[in-house]
Amino acid sequence: MTPAERKALRSRAHNLNPILQLGEKGLTDAVIAEIDRALAAHELIKVRAAPLNRDERDVALASICERTNARAVQHIGKMLIVYRQKPRPEAPPEPRPRSPRRATSGWSERKEVRKPARRRRSAGPQSPLRRRPRA
Repeated sequence: MTPAERKALRSRAHNLNPILQLGEKGLTDAVIAEIDRALAAHELIKVRAAPLNRDERDVALASICERTNARAVQHIGKMLIVYRQKPRPEAPPEPRPRSPRRATSGWSERKEVRKPARRRRSAGPQSPLRRRPRA
């Protein structure tokens, strides 16, 4: 990963909240599975590793990256930022060819359809269109 890519990922991760928190048991298989699911959904995640000391956090970050095929973006304080690119979706299948249309001159088929004329409201007894008698 180039420094420019890492910088862009760090800026994207700045506004993120931690998705996972490591507990007293540390890095278990269940935690790795949850990290794997989060990476599949979000690509870029933050993990909070509060109960671990600095050396244990370095080991945990390396283990997460190794077991989930992800890349470490940053380890700052008790936050671990991990990135794994989503797989590209397969190309959609080719659309079926349409049936050929009937050959026409085109003009007679495209006549402009006029809207029906608007009907005026009748001047009933309660209508505002009714005139007042003159005095």
